[in-house]
Amino acid sequence: MLPTTRPYLDGKGFPLLSAVHLKQCHSPPLRNLAYSFNKKLPPFQFLKRLQGCHKGDKIKGIQELKEYLKYFGYLRYKNRAHANDDYFDDVLESAIKMYQQNYRLKTTGSLTSETVSKMMMPRCGVADLTNGTIKKSSNAYHTSGYTFFPGNPKWPASKYALTYELRYDTPPHLIPPLQNAFQAWANVTPFTFSPFHGRGNPDITIGLYKGDHGDGYPFDAFGAIAAHSWPPQDGRLHFNSYGRFCIGAFPNLYDFGTVASHEIGHLLGLGHSRDEEAIMYPVAPFGRVKGIHQYDIEGVRALYEF
Repeated sequence: MLPTTRPYLDGKGFPLLSAVHLKQCHSPPLRNLAYSFNKKLPPFQFLKRLQGCHKGDKIKGIQELKEYLKYFGYLRYKNRAHANDDYFDDVLESAIKMYQQNYRLKTTGSLTSETVSKMMMPRCGVADLTNGTIKKSSNAYHTSGYTFFPGNPKWPASKYALTYELRYDTPPHLIPPLQNAFQAWANVTPFTFSPFHGRGNPDITIGLYKGDHGDGYPFDAFGAIAAHSWPPQDGRLHFNSYGRFCIGAFPNLYDFGTVASHEIGHLLGLGHSRDEEAIMYPVAPFGRVKGIHQYDIEGVRALYEF
C-alpha cells in the first residue's frame, strides 16, 4: 500500500497532481481551449501573455480568453460582432469584472496579475455561473455558501443507497481515500455508498482515463483538467490519468481525497461555492487536505430537504 509520507509518482517519475474538471450538461466543451491538449503547452498558458490587457486592446489570444469566460459562464454575446475576434470590448470587460467579483478579486475589468494567476490555476470544469447568474439558494445568507445545478437535479429518495463501481485498472492505493471521501458525505447525509455487486448497473462509475476517452471532454496531459463528473442521476466520475495526485498534504500537489470529495459533491447535485474553505470551491487547494465544510452540508441538506 502507498505510504502517506510521500506523493505517488507516475510512470514518468512525476508526482500525480490533481485539479478538478467537471462536465456540466449545459456547458459546451472547451473546444478552442483544448487546442493544446496534444501540444506542448498547458491549456491555460495563453492567459500569461494577456496579463495587463484591458478594454480597447486588440491582442492575439483575446479570442481564447473569450472562450474561457464563455465556458465558465461569465460571457454571453447578444451581438456576435466581436464574439470570435481578438478585440477587448465592453462586454468582455463586464465578464472579467463578474469573474473578479465571484473570486473576490479587485474589480478592475482588466487582466490584472492576480486575475491571470487565478484563471491559470487547475480547476473544476463546471461553469461557475448559469446564464450569467449564480444558481443559489433564495436565502441571501447562502449566496456564496453553496449553489445547485440548473433544474436542481437530485437522486430520488429511493436511491439514497448508492452503489459505485471502479474501473478495472484503478490504482489500489487510490481506493482508500476514495472510500473515505464517500464516508465523509455519508456522515452528514442519509446517503450510503457501497461497492457494486450483482446484476444490473451501478449508480456511480469511476475510472482514470487519458486524452480523448469518448465522452466529448478530452483530458489534457498536464493536469489542468484532471477530472470531470456529472450531476444526478448520470453518475459518471472520470479522473485524468495524467493528473498529478498525492495522498495527504504536499507542496504544489493536490490531495486525492479532497478532489474526490469535491467530485462526489457534484455527483450529489451541488454546484460551486464562492467560499475558499468549502469543499465545493472550484479551484483545488495546493498542499492541503480539505474536509466537508458547513456550507457544503447546508447545501446538500437544502437540496434534498433533509
